[in-house]
Amino acid sequence: MTEHNEQNKITKKDLNRIFWRMQLMNVTNNYQSMQAIGFLSSFTPVLERLYADKPDELKTQAMKRHLEFYNSHVNANALIMGVSAAVEETTTEEEKETVTAIKTGLMGPLAGIGDSLLKFTWLPICGSIGASLALNGSVIGPILMFLLYNTVNVGTKYYGIHIGYKQGVQMIEGAGGNFLQRLASMANVVGLMVIGALIASIIKINIDAQITAGENVIEIQEMIDQVMPGILSLLVTFAVYKIFKRTNGKYAPQLIVGIMVLAILLTMAGVLG
Repeated sequence: MTEHNEQNKITKKDLNRIFWRMQLMNVTNNYQSMQAIGFLSSFTPVLERLYADKPDELKTQAMKRHLEFYNSHVNANALIMGVSAAVEETTTEEEKETVTAIKTGLMGPLAGIGDSLLKFTWLPICGSIGASLALNGSVIGPILMFLLYNTVNVGTKYYGIHIGYKQGVQMIEGAGGNFLQRLASMANVVGLMVIGALIASIIKINIDAQITAGENVIEIQEMIDQVMPGILSLLVTFAVYKIFKRTNGKYAPQLIVGIMVLAILLTMAGVLG
C-alpha cells in the first residue's frame, strides 16, 4: 500500500461531490456497460484528487478501469463508491485490479438488498401511507410519500458514501499485508457466482425443433436439459464474450441487433421457441 501526502488524500468535499454527481448516474445507462459511464462520471472527483500530480497515462488507465461493466442498485452504488474510493487511495498501481474485483463482488449482493429493502418494502409502505391520505382528499398524501421515501433514499446515498469510505480505509489499513489479495479473491468468487446465476436465470434459449423417427418424437431441448441444463445459454454467452474480447467491444450495438434479428428468424423458422 502506498503512502499519500495530505493533498492527495480524499476529502469530505470530494465525497460530497460524488453524492451530488451520482444523482444523474442512471442517465447514461446502456446495454453494453449498464451504469459504468455514470459510475465513472460520479467517481471523477476521487480520480482528480488521487491522480492530480501523476502522469496522464495513469489517470487514463484509472478511467478505463471504471468503464468496465457495472450495474447495481442506485442506493447501493453509494456504499460501493465509498469503498472503491478507499481502495483506490490505499493501493499501488500494481494492486488496482482489486478495485474492479471489489466492485464486481459487491454490485450483485447489494443490488438484491437494495431492491428488497427499498423498492419492494419501503416504497410500497410510503405509497400506501400516501395513498390512504389521498383517498380521503388530503393533498398531504403525495407530499408525505415523497418526503418519507426520499428521506431514506437521499440519506442512504449520502451516508453510504461516507461510511463506505471510512470503513473501507479502516478495514484495509487495520489488516495484514496480504489483506487486499484475500479480499480480491473473495470478491472474484462472489462476482463469478453472481454472473453465473445471471447467465442461467436471464439468458433463456429454448430449442423448439423436434426429431421424429417413426412414432417416436425426440424433444431436442429436453434431451439437452437431461445432459446439462443451461449449456446453450453458457455457450452463447461465451461466444459473445469472445467476440467482445477480440473486437474490444467496438461492435457492441451491431452485435446486439444481430442477435435480435437472428433470434427472430430462428423463432419464425420454428427452431427456437
